[in-house]
Amino acid sequence: MTTTDTLPTTALGAGGIEVGTQGLGCMGMSEFYGESDLTESRATLDRALELGVTLFDTADVYGSGHNEEFLRDFVRANRDRVVLATKFGIVRKADDPTFRGIDNSPEYIRAAVDASLRRLGIDTIDLYYMHRRDVRVPIEDTVGVLAELVAAGKVRALGLSEVTGAELRAAHAVHPIAAVQSEWSLFSRDVENTAVPAAAELGVAFVPYSPLGRGFLTGSFKAASELADANDFRRAMPRFTGDNAARNAELLTPVRAIAEERGVTPAQVALAWVHSRAAAHDLPVIPIPGTRSRKRLADNVAAAALVLSADELATLEPIAAQVAGNRYADMSFTSAGRE
Repeated sequence: MTTTDTLPTTALGAGGIEVGTQGLGCMGMSEFYGESDLTESRATLDRALELGVTLFDTADVYGSGHNEEFLRDFVRANRDRVVLATKFGIVRKADDPTFRGIDNSPEYIRAAVDASLRRLGIDTIDLYYMHRRDVRVPIEDTVGVLAELVAAGKVRALGLSEVTGAELRAAHAVHPIAAVQSEWSLFSRDVENTAVPAAAELGVAFVPYSPLGRGFLTGSFKAASELADANDFRRAMPRFTGDNAARNAELLTPVRAIAEERGVTPAQVALAWVHSRAAAHDLPVIPIPGTRSRKRLADNVAAAALVLSADELATLEPIAAQVAGNRYADMSFTSAGRE
């Protein structure tokens, strides 16, 4: 499947910002998946715009600010076409690369947004997400501070990541939420318990990250040991290690069968399934598969036009319930950890 037709558009929230129905996750251009070719990464950004991708996703934590800085020239050169999403809330320590904390305090939010604006070289962030929920801070208070940023013109629209349905409803009552970003794929469907129904009820768009199961659904490997770069963080993720990896690789058999029958790749089948959730749940769904390659980008965008049949969807339905291992070693950082 090699079509390069531009993407259709949908809205981030009721009457919200229009974006292409597939975005681009930029995290891997700076960190986590091993060394990146920045020249190819920049070319991938440009090609994404040509193919109709307009939502570009980053965060202050990606590369400890490097990803925002890397996107700066691209965003500024294409400001009238790029919808820029970034996030706050995950904090790191310079002397401990493994440390991850969460901070939703008003002081932190106000400092974080100004720092992101400086790194990006822009006046307004299009979509500003709470990256993770700090349970020490009432979500109403967090959104109250974010609403102040909207009033001040620093942010256009608000998003939340990894929230439960109840948390989304509480936040939306304070200020309209345009989008919820959480992991959602053939391997990860826990968001369908409460978050997706709440988003559909409130008219909030859903932005699935890791729609390819952090690459597992591409069918390109069977074990973390196959990841060449020692710094690839998937080496420590439960679904990629030990017996879990071997068991999960076997779950791709029906994905491969559909791909072979359709003349597409397993990754395209997996992405087409995520796109099918829009009709299944009656809400805008804008997956943001991450890539640093123009070739993979084109394949990913082409998957948005692949419509799976009812029989194919039924064949794929049982996969998530059979996945071995959680999506993170510590699920307390996720909506599922607070259900």
